[in-house]
Amino acid sequence: MIGTPMPNPRDSIIANLNQQMDQFFGAGRKVQEVAPGVTGEKDAMFGTSHSNKLRIERNKQAPRLRELAEAGHTVIEAAKAMGMETKRARLIARENNILFPGPP
Repeated sequence: MIGTPMPNPRDSIIANLNQQMDQFFGAGRKVQEVAPGVTGEKDAMFGTSHSNKLRIERNKQAPRLRELAEAGHTVIEAAKAMGMETKRARLIARENNILFPGPP
């Protein structure tokens, strides 16, 4: 114990991983490829009642924002017309799939 060198932890981790891979492929299993863009995570998975309340308020403003976007206004112009910050307008647009012409 005292005076004997300890084994490198990296080597033991690699050996363990190689052993697990041998067991996996030895059992006849195959690697599965996950399609690009698929994560398995859900949006707003940990939502709270407060964030839901804020989202409801933003959803009330979305139809007017959509009208302005369809009329050809940029996100900055639409935000000014509605009397809100552009950051909030971008958030509403992202949540409701609203596309604006011009610079983002």
